[in-house]
Amino acid sequence: MKNNTAKHCFQKTSAALLTIIMTCLLVSCTDKPEASHNLASDETEGKKVVNLFGPMEKSKPNATNVSRSAFDRTIELAEKELELTVKYRTYTAENYQEKTYDEVALDRIRSHMDDLYLLNPDTILVTGSEGKLMDLSGLDCVNNLRDIVKTANTIDGKLVAIPQEIAAYGLFVNKDMFDRYKLKLPNTPEEFLECCRVFKENGIETPVGANRWWLETFVFAQGYADLYNGGSTEAEIKALNKGETKYSDYMRPGFEFLKELIDKGYIDAKTAYTYEAIEGEGPDFLAQKTPIVMAYWSAANAETAYGKPDFNLQVIGFPSKLGQMPVIPITGYGVCTEAENLDDSLKVLDVILSDEALQLYTETNKVISPSKNVEVDCIPALKPLNDRIKENVYVLGSNASMNVEQWGNTCLIVRDLLNGATVDECMARFDKLQEEALNKTK
Repeated sequence: MKNNTAKHCFQKTSAALLTIIMTCLLVSCTDKPEASHNLASDETEGKKVVNLFGPMEKSKPNATNVSRSAFDRTIELAEKELELTVKYRTYTAENYQEKTYDEVALDRIRSHMDDLYLLNPDTILVTGSEGKLMDLSGLDCVNNLRDIVKTANTIDGKLVAIPQEIAAYGLFVNKDMFDRYKLKLPNTPEEFLECCRVFKENGIETPVGANRWWLETFVFAQGYADLYNGGSTEAEIKALNKGETKYSDYMRPGFEFLKELIDKGYIDAKTAYTYEAIEGEGPDFLAQKTPIVMAYWSAANAETAYGKPDFNLQVIGFPSKLGQMPVIPITGYGVCTEAENLDDSLKVLDVILSDEALQLYTETNKVISPSKNVEVDCIPALKPLNDRIKENVYVLGSNASMNVEQWGNTCLIVRDLLNGATVDECMARFDKLQEEALNKTK
């Protein structure tokens, strides 16, 4: 993505996403050509080395960052088994003052500066389409991957990135407030609107706490419910990529739904546009002033987010014609096609993405594993969302096989809606993006 969109979107989403996924992903960067290295020189002396560029440093021995320490432990497995050193090259805001993580990663991949990269969906799409990322489909670990991962990160038949966790987004709801007004948890857009009406009529000023990053989740759930769950995913994506169908036709119902939420005062558009994810709407949700917010899986486990509410928290999918729908953006690790240490980089990935390593990672972080053989023992609040994913009911918020980047672009166009754009104006932006993508292929 060319804009700061997905970058920032992931930054927040991710502490989970990026934590693995890239979370930290977006912070913003500097013009220094080389980011700081985090391992002492004597660690690599006399050993084979694989250079990893990511958003965070290697954890210190006594660090309390669970996500990073889990990742580091999987790296240690690879270092021990392969008798090499993985050298962390880290993005830091002070080193790249005017650039985001995504921009820096893009530059470094094109310049072949590193071997292994932790990437957001938009960067995966760009560099994968340019042929800058290796096809990973021959790795042993791929045999155990969920289909969702392969679907999201396959470009021109090549699997170009694989994550260590899947970040699912859902609606975080205060079940006690729903019970108070004898409301069932909503499945469809119509049921969701009715719940909002009842809350509003009972004095709840803003039923839906929103921020400027994640409202696109409603759009994806409604727009792509049939595409990903109707048995014709590949054919529909081919039609979109050829221009035979329009992205705007898929997106329109979700944007009309958001417009209705705004017009009826169920979402405060002006406030949402200024809110950072969780930091903005989170306090009112925790104080039980608003019954509904949206967030990613790991926020339900994190005490710094929604891990310890004073009410019955439930995490459900977004409303769609097919019922509650999880929304899943996929990030992942990629290997530069011209990596200096290519063979060893591929071997490192095969180890850290093995079932053994993913079991360790998943048990530590309590996240959804990309391996179909590794299950998470989730907290009760996450069971409704997890049940849908186990049923293979979900939509993707990012898909590298689509010629228009999804997560970041939709995030930006939703912001236009928050700022007063009409639904037709928003759809025109999607049509323009699709036209630009088609022109690139001519």
